Amino acid sequence: MDLRALNARRHPYHRLRHALLAAPIALIAFVTVGDILAPSDVHLGPFLVAAPALTASFAGPRTTGFVGAVAVLAQVVVAMVRSSATDLNHSVQIVSLILISVFVTLFAQLREVREKELVQLRSVAEAAQQVVLRPLRERIGPLRMASVYLAAEAEAQIGGDLYAVARTARGTRLLIGDVRGKGLEAVGDAAVVLGAFRASAHQEAELSGLVAYLEGAVAPDLQDACVEDAGGGDDRGEAFITAAVLDVPDDRQTLGLVNCGHPPPLLLRGGRVIRLDVTHPAPPLGLSELVEPGPAAQTFAAETFAFEAGDIMLLYTDGVIEARDETGTFYPLAERLAAWPGTGPRALLSHLCDDLLRHAAGHCLGDDAAMVAIERLG
Repeated sequence: MDLRALNARRHPYHRLRHALLAAPIALIAFVTVGDILAPSDVHLGPFLVAAPALTASFAGPRTTGFVGAVAVLAQVVVAMVRSSATDLNHSVQIVSLILISVFVTLFAQLREVREKELVQLRSVAEAAQQVVLRPLRERIGPLRMASVYLAAEAEAQIGGDLYAVARTARGTRLLIGDVRGKGLEAVGDAAVVLGAFRASAHQEAELSGLVAYLEGAVAPDLQDACVEDAGGGDDRGEAFITAAVLDVPDDRQTLGLVNCGHPPPLLLRGGRVIRLDVTHPAPPLGLSELVEPGPAAQTFAAETFAFEAGDIMLLYTDGVIEARDETGTFYPLAERLAAWPGTGPRALLSHLCDDLLRHAAGHCLGDDAAMVAIERLG
């Protein structure tokens, strides 16, 4: 999502602010007229304090100060009509209103500064998202695809989930992964994986060699992070990255898959959902040293599956299938995928996103979730 989309979302809020401004102005008018017409022993002037206080909750310091000045002027008019602006009762009300107006105007200034900082942070996050998670093209060779990223935190734009596509001379290679952990460390690890994939996807002839290259790039980075954080009291020593790496050739209706501890892709064919479970899964990236050493072709052996014209393959992270409803039930992705009546990757992801958020308790995900849908064209 770019900055223009962010500004488009902000425009309705600005229009709402202008509409809300009518409330304190109307309050000032109502209190002023009521105080003038009220009996001599009834004083409504103290209610004018609510006008600048209400304005400070949604407007900036200039608007808040303006409303406060109007409220003070209204209080002076009331005092002059009813008695005198210099009598003790009205003098105390006017001075108190001035002090409170200044006070809430300062708070409005602090809130506006905070809002500007949040907008800048969102802009930086969106720029990082565009760099780290580059938007996927809708059409690549014989494939049509779409992607979506759902952040668990409302203000976040990117986390440890990742995906990428690279076009080669013989086909298309895809990567989806999930970094264990959250925060800036997860974003950094995701950037390392994506950079290594984009650098080697065109150079490694075999899929096993590509995954071995990713392992070689990720393992030292995770080990360095573990050394740096050894005294930090966290669990970076258990850092790893699950990933699924695929190779879809142009001239054959098949795909090659190396699964490094990642949830298996799902293939939708004629209303049936087929799990692409590999026979010999590879260890997650960063954990290959825990298995017996051997040739990369064996450790990261690719397995072949049919990927025919009209099939739609769904890649996803565990944030999707681990989303729970109010009763604690996990999201039944395969079941919902099989019941989908539409066509096309973009429509599929739109349907799954809406359905996933409805399923999640309070429309909040417990973890970041990413999905990539790929359709093989005829």
